[in-house]
Amino acid sequence: MKIYRDYDDLPKIELPYGQEVSISDSTIRDGAQMPGIVMKSRHKVQIYEYLHKIGIEKLETFVYNERDRKAIRLMQDKGYEVPEITGWARANPADIDMVLNVDGIAETGILMSVSDPHIYDKMKLPNREAAQEKYLNALQYAVDHGLRTRAHIEDMTRADNYNFVFPLIEKILEIDPDCTIRICDTIGYGIPFMNVDEPYGIPTIVKYLKNELGAKNIETHCHDDFGLAVANSLAGFWHGANWSNVTFLGVGERAGNAEMEKLLVFLKRRIKGFEKYDLTCLVEFAKFMEKEIGIRIPRNKSVVGQNVFAHESGIHTAGVIKNPFTYEPYPPETVGGQRNFLIGDSSGIEVLKFKVQETLREVMDAQIEIDKNDKRLRSIQADIQRLFNEEKRVSCISDEEIFAYVKKYFVYNPLVNKTMHRTEEEEEEICENVTENKTRGIKPRMHDEVD
Repeated sequence: MKIYRDYDDLPKIELPYGQEVSISDSTIRDGAQMPGIVMKSRHKVQIYEYLHKIGIEKLETFVYNERDRKAIRLMQDKGYEVPEITGWARANPADIDMVLNVDGIAETGILMSVSDPHIYDKMKLPNREAAQEKYLNALQYAVDHGLRTRAHIEDMTRADNYNFVFPLIEKILEIDPDCTIRICDTIGYGIPFMNVDEPYGIPTIVKYLKNELGAKNIETHCHDDFGLAVANSLAGFWHGANWSNVTFLGVGERAGNAEMEKLLVFLKRRIKGFEKYDLTCLVEFAKFMEKEIGIRIPRNKSVVGQNVFAHESGIHTAGVIKNPFTYEPYPPETVGGQRNFLIGDSSGIEVLKFKVQETLREVMDAQIEIDKNDKRLRSIQADIQRLFNEEKRVSCISDEEIFAYVKKYFVYNPLVNKTMHRTEEEEEEICENVTENKTRGIKPRMHDEVD
């Protein structure tokens, strides 16, 4: 009989092909194109620091202006082996020369737009043949100058793959057999399901590149316009891709890219063999992005949202207090998060007891247990329910309010045994000191005998 009562009891799943998979980051390239945000050099360097802590293998960046190049130099000055800093270029020798002029960059992506709207309308090329010639010439130029290459097959999920894109990729691999073929789901039309043919089916595309064209390095780059970016990225891994290109928090054009933090947590917690990534800075990383870059993070956002480890309802909080595995998908410390119990209109006596005991421990610096039928605890519960029932309260009870209730019922109505026969003035002075110390963050020791 199988018993699942702890995180370690749950089995992990395996990638069908068992291949080594890696992550490349585009937060400071594609992510920086997100409307309404500006990434300065210091921001890019700090993002690089977080990526290094996590263990991300590569990042890509523009090299077009001095701001880009300054950030690259500052990142290189760190002396880290990972992430490897790679370039990005349009399919022309002038762009590739810009990459070559930056010391220390050994790999570049080359943009190859393959859908008809991109070829005819955006680039104003006369036909697909002209596009193919342009892309292959740029690739050859990069290879001839010693660069490793990534072919960014832009808008592949809206292109004529069998008649144009796959033959193009075959020629790309003749020039550079090690070229990373990036499947760009540019407008999010990709589908993660098996047996969906091109242009949409990510599994079909990956398997064709792997089995029919012999591509050694296959990477997904998925946008989230239909909410499937992470699913498509995982589908890529599931069918043989060995790279996925993502951004932290999914920042990027329109609805953004596949979210790094979701992909990483899934790999680390659900798939065998992904201990190489350290996710303990993810919450801190998210706070940096919110404060410094201006990315608004919804409270209920997976992995890094404020509510991920917050519990209010009576059933949930009681379960988590007894065993966090009951309602938490992984321990908060996995991502650098913190468990938080909130008191709201659906909260029960268990969580209220927990919060009161927590507050008493903080105030008195002692382990204190109270019975859930304690009249003082029930009085606090009645006061809180009155707020929601009669005064139409619409927000949770704050920690400061819990402290006030504790002060009212457990200090003014003392928890301590009055063997010292304090005067009313002395009791009032003690209460004032407790309040002052709480405000200043000081934990007083009270050596009275506890009931």
